[in-house]
Amino acid sequence: MMISKRMLLTIYLLAWLSAGCVTDDPSLSGQAHPSVTLMTFNVENLFDTIDDAGKDDATYLPITKKQSAAHREGCEKIPVERWRDQCLNYDWNESALEQKMTALARAILQIGNGRGPDVVVLQEVENLSVLEQLRTGYLAGAGYRPAILLEGDDLRGIDVAFLSRLELAGQPTLHSVTHAGFEQSRINDTRGILEATFRLPDGSLLTGFAVHFPAPFHPYPMREQAYVALNRFLADLPAGRMAFAAGDFNTTAPEDAEQDMLGRFVRDKWLVAHEACSACPGTHYYAPRDDWSFLDMILWARPGRGEKATWRMRAGSSVLVNRAPGQTRPDRTPNRFELPAGTGISDHWPLAVTIEMVPKQ
Repeated sequence: MMISKRMLLTIYLLAWLSAGCVTDDPSLSGQAHPSVTLMTFNVENLFDTIDDAGKDDATYLPITKKQSAAHREGCEKIPVERWRDQCLNYDWNESALEQKMTALARAILQIGNGRGPDVVVLQEVENLSVLEQLRTGYLAGAGYRPAILLEGDDLRGIDVAFLSRLELAGQPTLHSVTHAGFEQSRINDTRGILEATFRLPDGSLLTGFAVHFPAPFHPYPMREQAYVALNRFLADLPAGRMAFAAGDFNTTAPEDAEQDMLGRFVRDKWLVAHEACSACPGTHYYAPRDDWSFLDMILWARPGRGEKATWRMRAGSSVLVNRAPGQTRPDRTPNRFELPAGTGISDHWPLAVTIEMVPKQ
């Protein structure tokens, strides 16, 4: 039986939609009003190949720098077998870094007609230097302005950052988050909240908060403290200032169900982008429990804090950005970057949403 091109296209679209993972690319939808795309992406350990003093980056070094007894003794103290093996045997050399950056660029550039989103909020970036290497080399055609990253106190050396085509308005600020009542070893494994304000195409100001909350193995009150801090920084903005928060909030679906984290700390002040994406299972898959979570979120500040907002989150524009080659495993879960094969991209899928100007009445 002959199969027409139209029928082949229909079969392909049905197969794609049956994956239950992807909504329409917001950059391809009709745009009646000026719009801007926002993305959050946990890039899973974007490290350079240099040993940074004071940072626990021993895993992300070339194998030639891992031969000392001191290095191996340090690695042997790591309790998790996978991490211990990486510390001992990962050959994180310039070739490996090139493979990682090539993969990340594939993921970022798959929307916006190959130019990527207008603003990308990134987590797990070691430093400004390696991010600038990604921006000026692998994302050179995207037109991003110089990267925004302020060094924090996380012992691993991972930071949050912005890449943006929008003009920066004023100086960015890295806010510390107080985690009172917890031992220093846990506090050492946390990040601040990076605030930056951008100028939208119509001249309006938009403040973004880049976040990476304490990991799920830390007690949930640490994440409660981070939500409280974020909401305090939102309240400190000038009246009428539009704002968004994006990043890895590390709030699992079971934790949200048990502790009502979004209900208590988010929904009264923010609109949650992914809640309008019925076909999106989550940005992260946890195999031991066989469950999905939106660890990664984009939040849009609710209007009503002063002047009427001139921009809004476009209805139905939330999308999981997961169609780049190598980004998804055969079981339709995120495919983390692995050495020595150099396959995969990240154990998180990016999430994107479009904001648009509110039409004049």
